[in-house]
Amino acid sequence: MAHSPLIKQLIDSLRCLPGVGAKSAQRMAYHLLERDRNGARKLAHTLHQAAEQVGHCQSCRILTEYEYCDICQSPKRDRQVLCVVETPSDVYAIEQSGSYRGTYFVLMGHLSPLDGVGPSELHLDTLKDRVKNEAISEIILATNTTVEGEATAHYLVELLKPHTQKITRIAHGVPLGGELEYIDGSTLGHAFKGRLEFD
Repeated sequence: MAHSPLIKQLIDSLRCLPGVGAKSAQRMAYHLLERDRNGARKLAHTLHQAAEQVGHCQSCRILTEYEYCDICQSPKRDRQVLCVVETPSDVYAIEQSGSYRGTYFVLMGHLSPLDGVGPSELHLDTLKDRVKNEAISEIILATNTTVEGEATAHYLVELLKPHTQKITRIAHGVPLGGELEYIDGSTLGHAFKGRLEFD
């Protein structure tokens, strides 16, 4: 049996979410319409507000409805250390670790010429200007360990090296609790290259 036009439109709209296929979208749509109409209204209202009001922080480019995000406004952050990440979710992952107190720059992607993503799409001129104009003593590259993430990191090193004292890359290698026999060769190679001396 075919869905009515409006239900089909709802299901198709839900499929734009990552990891949501036809069955999952149908289940969500039916749940909202059968069991939670108030939740559906609240979701629609909040989604509309977010789509209209959320933009990018003027400094780090994370998603926010304010001109500057909480991190960039905080006087407790070390403004001499800048961590470059691919997505806003990378910022939240790093923040949850509680081990970083510097500031960020969010690329909103990685270099991918085949997909039409070049330096201008990642606002690399904005990043370069920020590094030149602020007293940044260290840039930490925290792009993903994919081929594109590594290529982006290498490009950033060449772009930013003349404008800062120190550029570092987050360590890659054996995860905490991991057993060596189950780790792939590439990961082990990174772990050996990034080994540290015991204090």
